[in-house]
Formats: sequence, structure tokens, C-alpha cells
Amino acid sequence: MNEQNDPSINENQAADEAEAAEGTGTFTAEEAGEAASGSGEDFGRLKELANEHQARALRVQADFDNFRRRTQKEKEELAQYATSKLVTELLPVLDNFERALATSPAGADSEAFTKGINMIFRQLDGVLRSEGLTAMETVGQPFNPEYHQAIMQVESEEHEEGIVTEEVQKGYLLKDKVLRPAMVKVSM
Repeated sequence: MNEQNDPSINENQAADEAEAAEGTGTFTAEEAGEAASGSGEDFGRLKELANEHQARALRVQADFDNFRRRTQKEKEELAQYATSKLVTELLPVLDNFERALATSPAGADSEAFTKGINMIFRQLDGVLRSEGLTAMETVGQPFNPEYHQAIMQVESEEHEEGIVTEEVQKGYLLKDKVLRPAMVKVSM
């Protein structure tokens, strides 16, 4: 059998010489390929294989970098909005406090009680504000479906069409995200 014509012998020789070059550190991959094969066909195939592996390694590195960035962003977003569920559940309590303060009876006996309720309300409001909760300003603003939930259209002479005329229920933002849209009446 002729060694130059048998491709398996040439591949084995190329592999042995490439390993020897790796061990000494004196040959490059191209030099090892040229030395291993008299024909450029094997060298071209090996070079193509090396390029394919390099491209695959670059894609894996890029995928890992994208994964790392995405998980970091998700972690930051989770930390930023971790309190949103609790704050959402506290919004009806805040609404009820506002209603109670708006309907507090007048009189000397109830003045101390109203003052106490007002202090508790301010404390709760302060805690929620420190978490990033802010009430939306809606009356007089153009209707925006991202921030407002229209429950009724009313005729208005003082407002032009598409302007919020009355707020039925307050809307809230948690940092920059809509936590609860405001229920509003819109002029037509």
C-alpha cells in the first residue's frame, strides 16, 4: 500500500506532527498542516475546521455575554420592583384612609380622632413614597390609555375633547412603571 495515496495515513501523520508541534511550541497550526501533508487539500480542510471551531467559540462567548447581561438586567429589575405586589395590595388601604379623612365628622370630640387618623395616613403615605410610589396628576391632562382608564365620557364646555375632567379613583406610579391606572371621566 502506498502511504502517500492513503488518506487515513496522511491524517494520522498530520495529527502526530500537530501534537509534536504543540508539545514543543515551535510550530504554528499552519506550519504543522503544511509539514503533515504534501497536498494543500488536507491543509485546507484542517484550516476550515479550525476556522469553524473558532467561529463556534466566538458565538458561545457572545451567547454567554448576552446571557450575563440579560440576567443582570433581570436581577436589577427584580430588585427595583420587588415591593410592587405589597404596594399594590396597600393601595385600597390608602384609598380608604383618604375617604375616611374626607368624611370625618366635625366637632371637638372627633378632632383628636381625626388628627390621629391623619398622622397614621401621613406615615403610611411617607413609607410608600420612600418605596417610589407617586400619585398621578390627571385632571386637566390629555387622556392617555397607558395612564388612564376611561369609565365615562362627559360633555364639558371648559375642557376641549380628550381631556380628563374628573378623577374617580387615583392612579399610581411605582418608580417609572404604572402600578394602577387612574379611573377618569373624559371630555367629549
